[in-house]
Amino acid sequence: MLLDQKKILFVNSLCSSGSTGNIVYELYTRAKENGYKCAVAYGRGDSGRIPKEDSYKIGTPLSLYRTVLLARFFDIEGFSLVAQTKRFLSFVDSFSPDIVHLHNVHGYFLNLELLMKYFSSHKEIKVVWTLHDMWTMTGRCAIVDECVCDKWIEGCNHCSRKDIYPKTALLDKCEKNYIKKKKLISSVENMTLVTPSEWLMSNVKRSYLKDKNKKVINNGIDLTLFKPTASDLRKKYSLEGKTVVLGVSFKWVDEKGLSDFIRLRGLLPEDFSIVLIGVSKKVKEILPDGILAIERTESREELAAWYTASDYFLNLTYYDTFPTVNLEALACGTPVITYKTGGSPESLTDKCGLSSEKGNIDLIAKILKEKPTFSSSDCIERSKLYDKNNAVKGYLELYGC
Repeated sequence: MLLDQKKILFVNSLCSSGSTGNIVYELYTRAKENGYKCAVAYGRGDSGRIPKEDSYKIGTPLSLYRTVLLARFFDIEGFSLVAQTKRFLSFVDSFSPDIVHLHNVHGYFLNLELLMKYFSSHKEIKVVWTLHDMWTMTGRCAIVDECVCDKWIEGCNHCSRKDIYPKTALLDKCEKNYIKKKKLISSVENMTLVTPSEWLMSNVKRSYLKDKNKKVINNGIDLTLFKPTASDLRKKYSLEGKTVVLGVSFKWVDEKGLSDFIRLRGLLPEDFSIVLIGVSKKVKEILPDGILAIERTESREELAAWYTASDYFLNLTYYDTFPTVNLEALACGTPVITYKTGGSPESLTDKCGLSSEKGNIDLIAKILKEKPTFSSSDCIERSKLYDKNNAVKGYLELYGC
């Protein structure tokens, strides 16, 4: 039933690409189908699949580079871009949304202070904020390993990880940023926080956000695309008779397990082949023999074929909230082995995968050499919990559909 053209504005660093951008696109599409008038405001790239008339780009490439430099030297990510944010808020006024669904508001395109003050003074706007990481509850860091730092629980200060996103090379303002974030976000009354994993929600409950309305809605995947997919990939790449271990990442860095995959290659016998997807030319140059490097593919059908052709999907990420690559592998009938990192193990049961302590690559090699057996049907059955329609339904209920 149509809803008298109630309006939803989605806000994210990306519009319709990347993991969060794809989530926004799906929600935008389904909300429109349910009678809402929708728009998407974004910081980087282009509108992609979103019609131009339904999109608003915040900032320019020049403002992005300038803001990155300011953050690098003065640690003020989220607290610059005053004029740019005021222009965006003028757009919000003109669109006059009933609901604003925030996703990543970090990424060098918005001023958090102006944004929160706007919502604090516009109590008629319902704010839904999906937290894809921990930036909202820390003085600076987006992803925090509690084994390294738990200062965010009581209040950030003297940051020991100035080298992680968003990096700062000079000043450390995490204490001041933390105090400002706490005051600003706490001032917004009509707000519901959503996390994609129980792990991230457990952190929200220990942070200054603990008294906010909150809900867990797992990320979902398209089960019509990610499913067992036949291919000739094993023949094409001479992988026949091999035990194929697959890794997939948007960007291969040590935090995503690059060094561990390289170490693993030296620990596995020759009847194992490691395949990494998403490899840049620079990374390809440092990979040893025995690791097949595939550049990033935009074809989800091809990716589904790689998942299906592999014996194990290996996720050696050191920081992650609720990785959709695990879900995609399961949907293609492939068991998942991962570190006990954030929400990465949450999608697994002992019937479709296992997890080990972070960084213990010797144990990972031992597990793989034993070639544990899992049922493809159990993997596929587990993936049905994460059908994207379940995630969309949860959000539509929050919107009031």
